[in-house]
Amino acid sequence: MTTPHHRLDPAGGCPHAANARMLAEGPVAAVVLPGGVEGAAVLGHDTLREFLAHPDVAKDARHFTALAEGRVPEGWPLAAFAAVRGMTTADGADHRRLRSLVSRAFTARRVEELRPRVRELTDSLLDGLERAAEGEEHVVDLRRHFALPLPMGVIGELFGVGADHRDLLHDLSSQVVATDITPERSIAANRELIETLTAFAAAKAADPGDDLTSALLAAHDEDGDRLSHAELIGTLVLMVIAGHETTLNLIVNAVRALCAHRDQLDLVRAGGADWGDVMEETLRWDAPVSYFPFRYPVRDLAVGGTLIPAGTPVLAGYSAAGRDRAAHGRDAYRFDVGRPRRPDAVRTLSLGHGAHYCLGAPLARIEVTTALSGLFARFPDLDLAVPEDRLTRSASFVGNGVRALPVRLRG
Repeated sequence: MTTPHHRLDPAGGCPHAANARMLAEGPVAAVVLPGGVEGAAVLGHDTLREFLAHPDVAKDARHFTALAEGRVPEGWPLAAFAAVRGMTTADGADHRRLRSLVSRAFTARRVEELRPRVRELTDSLLDGLERAAEGEEHVVDLRRHFALPLPMGVIGELFGVGADHRDLLHDLSSQVVATDITPERSIAANRELIETLTAFAAAKAADPGDDLTSALLAAHDEDGDRLSHAELIGTLVLMVIAGHETTLNLIVNAVRALCAHRDQLDLVRAGGADWGDVMEETLRWDAPVSYFPFRYPVRDLAVGGTLIPAGTPVLAGYSAAGRDRAAHGRDAYRFDVGRPRRPDAVRTLSLGHGAHYCLGAPLARIEVTTALSGLFARFPDLDLAVPEDRLTRSASFVGNGVRALPVRLRG
């Protein structure tokens, strides 16, 4: 790639202005990652859709040239996305084997059976919002008291993680996905997360229960092959992080969008759209994951008119693709829950595409739609307690969210 490199801000921040600038130059951008590692980001919707399903694009980090040559610094904040063993870093038959093992434990029946529990947990957290609201202003941090404990509670129950471990796992996973973390803290957080999940898995092996961790420990394919220890821990890392961080950001971003677009909230209440439409439009308009690491071309590959050398670490630019006017129209910048359904070719890519499409998408839909419908039914006048531009963004260009969401429950 001979185009000038864009340096991604490790501190994160709102991605949309930078995305628009890069997209104006083309659907693929050369980027500089933390530690001076050169990479690329695929930003255009159609180009990204093609790239995600390209047969010459791999997920296994053995194709990561800079890593293989020792040019990635120790304590690199993005190391976990390359080094973890599991579905997200496997290709071909190995990926199909791992996904099959996990899918058998993560069945549609198990997910659907969680619906009443998600509703029950939502109602309980809404009661907690009332209690946590401060004084006569009825102000509360929605992220802390609702958007975080809901998916963390669901994924905790699904995998048999006790409530006493959930705060620690959230704190560690937040550090693992942070891009402005120091090398020393990155190494320590990754080590502690692995050690915590290893001890948890050992306890489950000794005393299995009716949960997905126990099911994963017992799962095997038709040839009797089981998850290796590294694959099991890698799968738990994936499920804990993706299972709550993404849904957390999605709930928060949907609430922010609806508070800023009261006409869209009114449209839902009038029956002109439903909460599923709100979720889909939020996925497009303000994706919960901005730049997802990594994929690697296994040969020099022409992508959207740009040549990406083999072994380049490539980010999937979901937040950019969602506002790509070439795919979503001139009004792609506008939040519109009544946006007409488009052909599959231009649906949102924020949950992935192709063989690595998000396995937890059905569960996320149950959680997000239940959360939003319950929240605005209980607090119809809910609004932000501070201006949007005063919200502090998450310290990562991987996730797309805010650190706190102060809301006023009543007008």
